[in-house]
Amino acid sequence: MGAGESKVIEVSSVKTAAWVRYKCQFGCDGFGECWTCPPHSPGPDDTQKILNCFQKAILIHCKSGSKVDISKTVLQIEKEAFFAGYHKALGMGAGPCRLCAECNLKSECRHRDKARASMEACGIDVFTTVRNNGFTIDTLDSVKCKADYFGLVLIE
Repeated sequence: MGAGESKVIEVSSVKTAAWVRYKCQFGCDGFGECWTCPPHSPGPDDTQKILNCFQKAILIHCKSGSKVDISKTVLQIEKEAFFAGYHKALGMGAGPCRLCAECNLKSECRHRDKARASMEACGIDVFTTVRNNGFTIDTLDSVKCKADYFGLVLIE
């Protein structure tokens, strides 16, 4: 589906941490701007409860500039898994939602069928999770560097 790499992983390798949402709150200009971002997204404790309902997941990797929207790819894989009989399939993308120019925070999400919170918005330590599964990920020393984007589809 255009992703650079993907791998079936053990959900036990996915790590949550309280500090991740703090980084969203004090490090991302999108904090509180949409339904899929903190404080509206599930926190790390709730996310861990969800993770505990699964044993396997698909970790998906895309590089910036690949013309692949990781969140759309995650949604597509989630839907295909559901239609293949995996009724619990649940996806998480990367970064803030881009479905609307401005999120409708005064009412309900206009795209509940397509909107998915990112791994980091739900308190998942993406760096540790990715490294636990054999992928390389480094911090960027400039906004001009090519970034790595990861998505996750819980499947069972």
